[in-house]
Amino acid sequence: MLFDLIKNRRSVFPAQYNDQPIAKETIEKVLEAANWAPSHRKTEPWRFKVLQGESKEKLGLFLSLKYLENDASPKEFKAKKIIQNPKSAAAVIAICMQRDPEESVPEWEEVAAVAMAVQNMWLMCTELGIGAYWSSPGLIKYMGEFFEMNRGEVCLGFFYMGNYDEKVSDAVRMPLEDKVDWL
Repeated sequence: MLFDLIKNRRSVFPAQYNDQPIAKETIEKVLEAANWAPSHRKTEPWRFKVLQGESKEKLGLFLSLKYLENDASPKEFKAKKIIQNPKSAAAVIAICMQRDPEESVPEWEEVAAVAMAVQNMWLMCTELGIGAYWSSPGLIKYMGEFFEMNRGEVCLGFFYMGNYDEKVSDAVRMPLEDKVDWL
């Protein structure tokens, strides 16, 4: 049931992933779910770059070096974590947004459309029993140095995917009544 799927969606972090691969066909199914997200004026601004194998390691190294170059007081443990996260994932998908060249809709609507695409990916991962996590580190501003990006394209984060063994905790939400005003 859809509502159960929504309630059971969780962040499953790279440190929780096991070393089991995810088939290309499965990743394609997750991306196909993203492709059905709504977008105003049908701009479909989501763009994805799938990293597996060696490209994940190159990403971790690139991000770690950028962190060490740009942080006023870098921490060794953080630099190591930045390297390890992509290695731990079966796949890392760079979440990008291609701005409509006509700027026919406000930029926030394009970002929202990409977020809806990512939610579709996350729900599909939940249905398939795959752990997923959307990370948006400040280092994404340097991704134009790592990827070839089109004019008007920006990276909004990374979608880590991996198989996992441990049970994830149940979510807790504040009561809906605390968030809704009926007028």
